[in-house]
Amino acid sequence: MVGVMNRLRNLDAYPKINEDFYRRTLSGGVITLVSSIVMLILFFSELQLYLHPVTETQLRVDTSRGEKLRINFDVTFPALQCSIISIDTMDISGERHLDVRHDIIKRRLDSHGNVIEAKQDGIGHTKIEKPLQKHGGRLEHNETYCGSCFGAEMTDEACCNSCEEVREAYRKKGWALSDPESIDQCKREGFVQKVKDEEGEGCNVHGFLEVNKVAGNFHFVPGQSFHHSGFQFHDLIMFHQGNYNISHKVNRLAFGDFFPGVVNPLDGVQWNQEKQNGVYQYFIKVVPSVYTDAHENTIQSNQFSVTEHFQNAEAGRMQSPPGVFFYYDLSPIKVIFEEQHVEFLHFLTNVCAIVGGVFTVSGIVDSFIYHGQRAIKKKMEIGKFN
Repeated sequence: MVGVMNRLRNLDAYPKINEDFYRRTLSGGVITLVSSIVMLILFFSELQLYLHPVTETQLRVDTSRGEKLRINFDVTFPALQCSIISIDTMDISGERHLDVRHDIIKRRLDSHGNVIEAKQDGIGHTKIEKPLQKHGGRLEHNETYCGSCFGAEMTDEACCNSCEEVREAYRKKGWALSDPESIDQCKREGFVQKVKDEEGEGCNVHGFLEVNKVAGNFHFVPGQSFHHSGFQFHDLIMFHQGNYNISHKVNRLAFGDFFPGVVNPLDGVQWNQEKQNGVYQYFIKVVPSVYTDAHENTIQSNQFSVTEHFQNAEAGRMQSPPGVFFYYDLSPIKVIFEEQHVEFLHFLTNVCAIVGGVFTVSGIVDSFIYHGQRAIKKKMEIGKFN
């Protein structure tokens, strides 16, 4: 047993020196203090990296197909009333949705920006007492109401029971509703008077759109859109306004869900119209993004960059109606963000490297200073004897 202990003692790579041979110096104390502080700083820095996940970024070709793109928006128009704002979407595949109303909420604003009324667009209309029936007579007791579409019926059984349904029927036919006062439903609901009462108000429009994941655009325009003979038109006659102030503020615009680190460059952007009618255009490049957190929860979303341009309606050269247009295109490259935790063994290795590295370097510096001082002192002593 004693022999085994002696063999183990011979393997000791750290032989001990008798304390009588130790010599402590001022420079050694200063170097020890500085190296200890450096080791603590590096240790806590490494500990912070270990406790907090780091995000790795990769670029890949986007191979997804047949997906939908969700557009979340919140836009305020301080000088356009809610009753004349319509939202349209279209893409390069030919799919178009005119005067979109579902999943969109409009809030009327006064001249100071305070909310007057909020309602989901396209829901509810004024109740009509004894309206005009499709056959020409007035609604009688125990009779089912079926209002006329005034020639815009798609089928013989179609009914238009509100001003909004008449406008929608006209839009599907590609007709402009130039005189709402001649429409019984609009007259009884006071549609024109409602538009006049809202003059001078603003509107906040927020909600979301589900569109095909291909290049396209969505826009906010005054009047109602309709499609006729392969062209898109906007019915502005009924509002009888010569100039539309499209000043606006984009409170929020996002293509997909939020994820940590995403920056939406249009959030809070405001533009004030100084000239007459025109089209304000945003050209957006959407970059598909996937974010995976440390718990392997995945968020499919998008980032985007944007440029903007205002097209003034001079000399009748403007082909688009006045409004705010958002043109978007998709990048073929997908950005993948992945949170990763540093492994404990990696953390332990780095801590050992910090302690050993600082200890070794400080020992070299201390040895250099100590032997330098001794050499200078010895030369000075030799000089005195000479």
